[in-house]
Amino acid sequence: MQMLLDMATSIKFPNLGIEFNNVGSSIDVFGFKIAYYGIIIAIGMAAGYLIVQWQAKRTKQNPDLYLDFALYAIILSVIGARLYYVAFTWDEFKDNPIQIFNTRQGGLAIYGGVIAAVLTALVYSKFKKISFGLLADTACLGLITGQIIGRWGNFFNREAFGKYTNGLFAMLLDIRDVSYDYTAPVSYLTEKYADKPDALNRILEIRDNPVIIDGITYIQVHPTFLYESMWNLVVLILLVLYSKHKKFNGEVFLLYLAGYGLGRVWIEGLRTDQLFLWGTPFAVSQILSALLVIAAAAIIIIRRRQLRKHAK
Repeated sequence: MQMLLDMATSIKFPNLGIEFNNVGSSIDVFGFKIAYYGIIIAIGMAAGYLIVQWQAKRTKQNPDLYLDFALYAIILSVIGARLYYVAFTWDEFKDNPIQIFNTRQGGLAIYGGVIAAVLTALVYSKFKKISFGLLADTACLGLITGQIIGRWGNFFNREAFGKYTNGLFAMLLDIRDVSYDYTAPVSYLTEKYADKPDALNRILEIRDNPVIIDGITYIQVHPTFLYESMWNLVVLILLVLYSKHKKFNGEVFLLYLAGYGLGRVWIEGLRTDQLFLWGTPFAVSQILSALLVIAAAAIIIIRRRQLRKHAK
């Protein structure tokens, strides 16, 4: 979990010639600090809901069904996202469980939210006696919209970044803003990542390539939050364009799982803050993404073959 300083520092993209100065992690409203992370997540949820309403009207559905669904799905998805994160980082919480409720500095895992949203949709569609596939096709557009926007919370939290790079999109982060791993003794890291050699090597590579500007030390990394946001934007556009040409209810949702999962397999492979399967060096979200891509593609192929067979 990130331990951000309450200060405003710069975030730079030197090879693009872009620099954001005095970027803080929160704003002060009447003496109460509100994290940008939370604000952006809220904006993503609102935008996602508006997209769902638009899609419902576009496909001649009752938009009111999705208002009720959103009220349940948003709350349960946040809970699911937090539980997923906590489940795979339990060592950070076991000595102070109250911190499970502190999400102001991040710690929401998207796949936990997706799982909770799908379960909510299953129950809701059965209760309302509507097609789960149709509901999922519509709601997934709001889900990915929330992911597009929500990833920018990672920008303000200086988290969800990747390994060292000097490529076009290289991002510089003040070393005081990122996790303890980037200033901790090597002995601490060796013990912490004893069974995760690849993760350790990525962190050490970043530490071995600092950039010092005006006496301030920066790490230089892949902005994987940006990659995922842009990838999701492309997926959203393709899903919207295809939604009126789908062959069966549920196909758009399956394409979402496959499209998002395909990008996540690649992007997760770059990250340095992966969640790992317990006691293994395997990134749980990367494995889950690959399985979803395979499963979604298989179901689409099978369903289309069934439809062609019945059409004969």
